[in-house]
Amino acid sequence: MTIALETRSLTKQFGGLTAVDSVDLVIQEGSIFSVIGPNGAGKTTFYNCITGFYEPESGEVLFYDKSLVGLTPDQVTYRGISRTYQNIRLFANMSAIENILVGEHSRLRANWADAILHTPRMKKEEKAAVEKARQLLNFVGLVGLGDQLARNLPYGAQRRLEIARALASQPRLLLLDEPTAGMNPHESVDMMHFIRRLRDELGITILLIEHDMRVVMGISEQIAVLDYGAKIAEGTPAEIQGNPRVIEAYLGSGAASGLNNTAARPA
Repeated sequence: MTIALETRSLTKQFGGLTAVDSVDLVIQEGSIFSVIGPNGAGKTTFYNCITGFYEPESGEVLFYDKSLVGLTPDQVTYRGISRTYQNIRLFANMSAIENILVGEHSRLRANWADAILHTPRMKKEEKAAVEKARQLLNFVGLVGLGDQLARNLPYGAQRRLEIARALASQPRLLLLDEPTAGMNPHESVDMMHFIRRLRDELGITILLIEHDMRVVMGISEQIAVLDYGAKIAEGTPAEIQGNPRVIEAYLGSGAASGLNNTAARPA
């Protein structure tokens, strides 16, 4: 199997706090891999090290065997990694189509001169970009909502729009940060099926942070568990559910129930 993403002894510190502590992960191409853990476990910091928002103190991040350390977020996006956020970060006063066009920016070739002169190349590329944005809207289930302001969309639709914007950069790896946060059980099940579609129909590798254990256990092929910045377990859903260290990190020592029957602490 081809390795899409690998981290080796990845470490990030803030003063005297080690937020990510020597984390080793190997994520196979075409897989759905989840990272879970209690509040403050370092999951989002781990994402930020991968995507160029933070530069790690030590360790390595390899994407298809090429280092990402030291790259800026836009350079990481251009390499083929895109992400969503725990708290939705849409451009609220822009339309759904315009939000997706922002995501396409890294793949557009027209320059400032094309824009000023309204060259045929720019017009052709702009038309193609709008058409692609509409196709992405349809794919995520928001057909006909392209002209709606992002702030006016229902919560679940905003989540899907953020994913559409992430898809616009044509990623090979998509990082989803709590995509079902704030959703009811029915919406969470719909999102779980949708994440599978992303992998199965688009061939995108998925790295998922999620607190809903029904979602995690239902779609993940591999799961890594972080606690206080360190990886304390990794394995299949069945292996993670039966791991005593994982149960203790989530539920406290002596707990008898498995993770899939209990709500974890939020990320």
